[in-house]
Amino acid sequence: MLENLHIKNVALIEECQVSFDGGLNILTGETGAGKSMLIDSLQFALGGRMGKDFLRKEQKLALVEALFSIKDSSFSNKLEENGIEPEDDGTVLISRTLNDAGKSVCRMNGSIVTVSMLKELAVDLIDIYGQHEHQSLLNPSKHIRLLDRFCGGEFHEVLEGYSKSYEKRKELDKQLEELVGNEAQREQRLDILNFQKDEIELAALSVQEEEELVEKKKRLTHMERLIRLTLESANLLYDGEDDMPSACDNLSIAVSKLKECSDLDSTLEEYYNDLEDVYARLEDISRGVKRYAQNLEDDPSELERVEERLQTIYKMKRKYGGSVAAVLHFYEEISKELEFFSNSQERVIQLTAEREREQLHLETAAKHLTALREEAAERVAKQLEASLKDMEMKNARFYIQVSPRDDWNAMGKDKVEFLISANKGEDLKPLAKIASGGEMSRVMLALKAVLVDADEIETFIFDEIDTGVSGRTAAKVGKKMSLIGEKRQILCVTHLPQIAAMADKHFLIEKETKNDQTITIVKSLDEDASIAEVARLMGSTTVTKATLTAAQELRAGKRMLENE
Repeated sequence: MLENLHIKNVALIEECQVSFDGGLNILTGETGAGKSMLIDSLQFALGGRMGKDFLRKEQKLALVEALFSIKDSSFSNKLEENGIEPEDDGTVLISRTLNDAGKSVCRMNGSIVTVSMLKELAVDLIDIYGQHEHQSLLNPSKHIRLLDRFCGGEFHEVLEGYSKSYEKRKELDKQLEELVGNEAQREQRLDILNFQKDEIELAALSVQEEEELVEKKKRLTHMERLIRLTLESANLLYDGEDDMPSACDNLSIAVSKLKECSDLDSTLEEYYNDLEDVYARLEDISRGVKRYAQNLEDDPSELERVEERLQTIYKMKRKYGGSVAAVLHFYEEISKELEFFSNSQERVIQLTAEREREQLHLETAAKHLTALREEAAERVAKQLEASLKDMEMKNARFYIQVSPRDDWNAMGKDKVEFLISANKGEDLKPLAKIASGGEMSRVMLALKAVLVDADEIETFIFDEIDTGVSGRTAAKVGKKMSLIGEKRQILCVTHLPQIAAMADKHFLIEKETKNDQTITIVKSLDEDASIAEVARLMGSTTVTKATLTAAQELRAGKRMLENE
């Protein structure tokens, strides 16, 4: 139930806070006072889209907060599933802001949520119906979802099972299409896969090879220089020249001299030992460099082979991935696909058998759905007719037509359409053929009256649905709303005194001037003020004793209804 609505900087509303009760909450006021703006604000808080003109002029930020009390424990579970902490007292606070740049921020119980998440959760909180929503009633494609709401718990279990079979069959159809679909495309795919597999196999790639080849290419490219420099290094270190001893020769002489010194002074023995180790290490290095230099050979043909191999690797990378590892992964994937095709005949037999089993489940579930819908259609049609008779459509006949579709969809194999004969002697026609807005409003209200026992939603909102309704019919519509209000919370924006008189709580929306600016205010009316407002709605330019008496009589009708 909606407990409280706080609005700040929205259109003509500077700031207001409205506390609602259970039952029928009526909102009245002059045309243009801002009655529907309260409903628009609530829709915004629940994820609806609003333009920049929603923000009050010269303000930076609009804010709407809606506080709900929730009886349904499953809603708390949904909050937790979405990472939102439920309150111990069962309340849910939804807030949404809109800045002057058109950006909004949504929160539930203080946690920031996306608009889509907010919409998904808000579906279980409130059912809003306004004149613009006639279109959903006029659209037959929406009727099946409306009927399904009356079908009970068993139906939803069957529908869930059907949906699983439907998705499974779709997946099986897709796999079979890949295997036995377009034969020419299949053969082309096989040719491509075999070519790619052979090409990669022929390349015989390995992850380490490229790095090794790059290093080898660098060595081969600079072979002449390598030979020259290593030979020169070997001469300097080991062989020496005719007129210049090598580094090993010089170091050997130094070792001998230091040996003589250490014999004379033992403190030099440590240096002698270290230098002898250096000499041994230098000799090893010198011989190694010399062997390396002697083994080097300038081989242009080897360089050519290395470059060709690198070009092969680069080609594979360009065609099948940005690295050798990616090429090898691609090879694994196409190998699996080829294996899939090679076993296709056996796989087709297996998939076909699976599809037949799933199709049987689907047909069984679809027949069950149809039976449940037909049972609900007959029951609901009778309830709707009774409800319409209560609202001065005494000769109305209502029929919910459940007929087979030509194809399957996620809802089953049924198409549903609401048909009505509003007057005696008229044939049943689609709702779209109803010309009277008043009749359409009563059909909608009748649907809600029946839905109240089949739906968990606690709050219904009716935004000026009284178009084309007046007099005795308006009184019947008001009575119907009051009866719905005994089981659900209702917020109703109306211009009709017969409906306003049924209020359990009455709010007046007015415009006033403050600091040279027009603002909208919301007043909660006591019994006397409510009677005066009902009298005003009767159309007199001034409220007279007669209109007050008439308004009191309308309110007396509300009290009589409560005592029935």
